[in-house]
Amino acid sequence: MTLSCFELGERMLAADEAREAVLSLVAGPLPAENRPLAELHGRVLAEAIVSPIDVPRRTNSAMDGIALAWPETGERPVRLRRVAEILAGHPVERPLGPGECAGITTGAPLPEGADTVIMREQLAVEEGADGRCWVHVERPERVRHGQNVRRAGEDLARGRVALAAGTRLGAAELGLLASLGLAEAPVVRRPRVAIFSTGDEVTAPGETPSDAGIFDANRHSLMGLVIEHGGEVQDLGILPDDRAAIAAALDRAAAEADLVVTSGGVSVGDADFTRDALAERGELGFWKIAIRPGRPLACGRLGARGVPFLGLPGNPVAAMVTFLQFAAPLLARLQGRAEAPPRLTAIAEHDLKSREGRVDYLRGVYRGDPEGRLWVADTGAQGSGILSSMVRANCLIEIAAARPGVARGEAVSIHPLFRLP
Repeated sequence: MTLSCFELGERMLAADEAREAVLSLVAGPLPAENRPLAELHGRVLAEAIVSPIDVPRRTNSAMDGIALAWPETGERPVRLRRVAEILAGHPVERPLGPGECAGITTGAPLPEGADTVIMREQLAVEEGADGRCWVHVERPERVRHGQNVRRAGEDLARGRVALAAGTRLGAAELGLLASLGLAEAPVVRRPRVAIFSTGDEVTAPGETPSDAGIFDANRHSLMGLVIEHGGEVQDLGILPDDRAAIAAALDRAAAEADLVVTSGGVSVGDADFTRDALAERGELGFWKIAIRPGRPLACGRLGARGVPFLGLPGNPVAAMVTFLQFAAPLLARLQGRAEAPPRLTAIAEHDLKSREGRVDYLRGVYRGDPEGRLWVADTGAQGSGILSSMVRANCLIEIAAARPGVARGEAVSIHPLFRLP
């Protein structure tokens, strides 16, 4: 049964329960659009790509050398007459007869009558007085029937699914589409994500803050996360603690965005106006989630289109962690991708503290050892305002609510983080 964030009230929710409720805000992927190959990097396929051709299109050579017929059993030819030179991209002029071979380059089509390619380094060439060219095969016992040949369709046969719907297109996938001769592909429209920060104390980088002011780190972290997870950013800037200003921003976002993400202003403080403005302009489902960091989080819909809204906590690490656990799966659903955060299992390098009854997400660094095992350690101080802990981390360590902690040497789940090389 699908949970609705509008039926859960304000009781403390488990992380998985909250994630399911967030996902209930959208029914499925956004509409598809055809885009040219040059614009497809990072996009998500809206439908499966079926190969229109065999790849390779023709049986061809994987080596520079000679193409010939090589028997599987019996006497092997060691001296052959070279009757042609076949270059990649050029047609084959005639079939080979008994005792004949053709010089061939990598990628060139095999002539009729050939089934094997012997590399150039295993050959000796003899120019005859009559102008004929003979090729001697050295170490013929090392030649295997069918070697160094790429069969037509061995990579992809015509009519086979080349890429599944929901595939996010990286460098390899773009190359595969190009190898099929496809100049465009149907992809899910990028989700438009409206982002703003709230608070009279929040100052834009480059401006001079007041004595009590802080620079707006959250909005820039969240914009980076939106891009990493396939969305387009609509930056609405920093809004003051003013209910009317926040309401106007929500109206604009409801008209233009597919998802609205804010940070700050969703708890129970006197100056937390985002929840009140959301309640006026849509539906509000508000909960407290049994996780650390990031307990307060507002969930709802905005405007006539029912645009999903997530109000994240104001502390920088809490904002990033809750985005990764709740907004990222929602973006994945809007694009038709797998929604579950990727998980690995690692061994704790030292004791990890937690508290029963909530899921702890610690910032961690995992590594592999020579035996192929993964080990993980935390990054040190784990306060929800210590943004440098996210910079040092390459994963989140997930300690389940039922565990009071993790002892050194015990297994624990980790969520690898995206990192630019």
